[in-house]
Amino acid sequence: MIIGVPKEIKTDEFRVGITPSGVSELVMYGNRVLIETGAGLGSGFDDEAYTLAGAMIIEDVDEVYARSEMIMKVKEPIEVEYERLREGQILFTYLHLAADKRLTELLCTKKITALAYETLRVGRRLPLLEPMSEIAGRMATLFGAVHLGRYNGGSGRLLGGTVGVENNHVVVLGAGVAGKAAADAAAGLGARVSMFDINIERLTYLRDVMNPRVTMLISTHDAILDSIKEADLVIGTVLLPGAKAPKLITREMLGIMKKGSVLVDVSIDQGGCFETSHATTHSYPTFEVDGIIHYCVANMPGMYPHTATIALTNATLPHALKIASTPLNVLLKTEAYSGALNTYNGNVMNEAVAIAHNMVWKAF
Repeated sequence: MIIGVPKEIKTDEFRVGITPSGVSELVMYGNRVLIETGAGLGSGFDDEAYTLAGAMIIEDVDEVYARSEMIMKVKEPIEVEYERLREGQILFTYLHLAADKRLTELLCTKKITALAYETLRVGRRLPLLEPMSEIAGRMATLFGAVHLGRYNGGSGRLLGGTVGVENNHVVVLGAGVAGKAAADAAAGLGARVSMFDINIERLTYLRDVMNPRVTMLISTHDAILDSIKEADLVIGTVLLPGAKAPKLITREMLGIMKKGSVLVDVSIDQGGCFETSHATTHSYPTFEVDGIIHYCVANMPGMYPHTATIALTNATLPHALKIASTPLNVLLKTEAYSGALNTYNGNVMNEAVAIAHNMVWKAF
């Protein structure tokens, strides 16, 4: 198969779809890989490294799209890339279509076989989402702590406090990979952490393996409302695979929070789990609503592209090899790839995406 890897052009995105090591593996198994010139520079991989790995460096991005049977990316295509996609092509990337009806319709119109990293399932796991979720979870605590600083508009409270000063309260909504990483980081800095989820089995497990500073709580409206009254930092990591994130904190609820506290919305790619959230960038990461600082960067792991690109390739490469070597009519009948399939032959193939946009969907 001919696999194309264009340079990511979404604002402040420096990751790339595959590392040179990943290219070597693809080429070893008989695939051809086309890399747009400079695609890996933001992640610390130059064109020479890709050439030595067996890739062909292509200067014209339109040629990358035109010649490739499968496009591997990191982020969903943005408007300028829409016309480059061609009918029947396979697109393998993070898509988050529940938050983007226009892209969903475009992929259907062009009959793109769109396989989303974030909905590929192996058992109960989402293995292509996990490495980025872990990075985003750790970042949520780190950048939440930074924006508590007075010069960043925050309350001026140091996360974790110090001797003789009360330590801070961090609320984490969601006990998945991102939530656990966020809570680990917050507890490690000395904060008191309340972690919310609806899955009591998951909370029971985490209670036994995590720092005792983390308290496990069942997620209800009243429990969240009570907890955020004294919270210095609230981190939203709620995930419903393929679907829009539920709004767990409304604008009205901001009124009971301490002024200068911080909300970090890790769920922003799926529309965000705070009513007042809207996507921001690394260049302009925050905004304020009713005295509460919001951090809603839509590609958080892009801040650390070298680490993130390696972690992402480690997760995606086995699946890229599988897609490249298996006929689609066979591949898409398997549980993992039927779950990853978001659009195919002009149809929405993911129920949650269809519900989000009031569209019809069908199973493969």
